Amino acid sequence: MNDDQLLRYSRHILLPEIGVEGQEAILGARVLLIGAGGLGSPAAMYLAAAGVGTLVLADGDTVDLTNLQRQILHSADGVGRMKVESGRETLHRLNPLARVETLAVRLEGTALDEEVGAADVVLDCCDNFATRHAVNRACVKHRKPLVSGAAIRFDGQVSVFDLRHDDSPCYHCLFPEGESVEEVRCAVMGVFAPLVGIIGATQAAEALKLIAGCGRSLDGRLLLLDGLDMEWRSVSLGRDPGCAVCGGR
Repeated sequence: MNDDQLLRYSRHILLPEIGVEGQEAILGARVLLIGAGGLGSPAAMYLAAAGVGTLVLADGDTVDLTNLQRQILHSADGVGRMKVESGRETLHRLNPLARVETLAVRLEGTALDEEVGAADVVLDCCDNFATRHAVNRACVKHRKPLVSGAAIRFDGQVSVFDLRHDDSPCYHCLFPEGESVEEVRCAVMGVFAPLVGIIGATQAAEALKLIAGCGRSLDGRLLLLDGLDMEWRSVSLGRDPGCAVCGGR
């Protein structure tokens, strides 16, 4: 680290759980963030501010006026632009040292496989089950830790699937693909603006802990937030030995 970096990241370095070694790990990390919307906005901003070496933003959508109530990565000037381009400008203003790569597509197939394979940590900040399951399959294949978040109405959830470990569950263990799970969207059901900030920031915290190797992650736990009563619940998760995705691991 140079003098500017030592000063910029000094409050992390002062933490004995992170220190110089942990901050160096953060500076050398490559994080894939899928979705630059409500969850991706705070997650990306905290990761960039913390000094993540390379942050890859993947999102095929454009900024809409209805996004601005909660998607703090974007402003009114960005309406109509690709979210990843709007996001990259915000992140560079926040931390000019940040290296941000953009993928203005819905990441899938070979491209998804390659990006997950190249990442140190993957954050699922998307809003549909098809993408969530595709990301999970790629993370299982490449044994990459996956930080998953979701938020709708006043309810949020976040978990870590640390697929580097043989006994860790995957996303499919929790939500098997093909089961009749209701898929709800913000456009129809609404979402409380600060809720996505709380969940997205928690995803960033879990990613940084995984990179720096500090603390206890949410691996094997699902954290649930009731935003109306501001109550958290933690539910233990077990790996499904018969899981169609990770069962043979």
